[in-house]
Amino acid sequence: MIQNEATIEVLNDLIEINNDRIAGYDKAIKESTGENADLKELFEHMVHESHECKMALATEVLVLKGEAAEGTTNSGKIYRAWMDVKATFTGHDRHSILANCEKGEDAAQSAYKSALAEEDLPKYLHDMIAEQQAKLKFSHDKIKMLRDMQS
Repeated sequence: MIQNEATIEVLNDLIEINNDRIAGYDKAIKESTGENADLKELFEHMVHESHECKMALATEVLVLKGEAAEGTTNSGKIYRAWMDVKATFTGHDRHSILANCEKGEDAAQSAYKSALAEEDLPKYLHDMIAEQQAKLKFSHDKIKMLRDMQS
């Protein structure tokens, strides 16, 4: 039972970082006007991507007889860069927006890396988490590329 609780905690940490990601990109979508309006489609894709990850993780939590996290990261082990991202969109230039998004993406990568380091994680969950991390890494790299183009 203790192993299940630890696994549920890991999965819930990832649910929370995906919730942070959704909230951060929702804020970015609302704040994207004028010269940054073209980023809306990319941000909408990121929101959709995190919803998919979150649903897969929540399903596994329920299978393990746990309760899936519903909020964002307010406590726990995960670095909370998305909270900063959500607060910094208003009035910032394109480079700043993308740099803040990259910080949030770095936080997501860090959370997934920590989850994958858990030794007692069942292989099927390790594989699912690794697949999600790879998807999110692709998004991270896209944000980084766009940010670098603004330098």
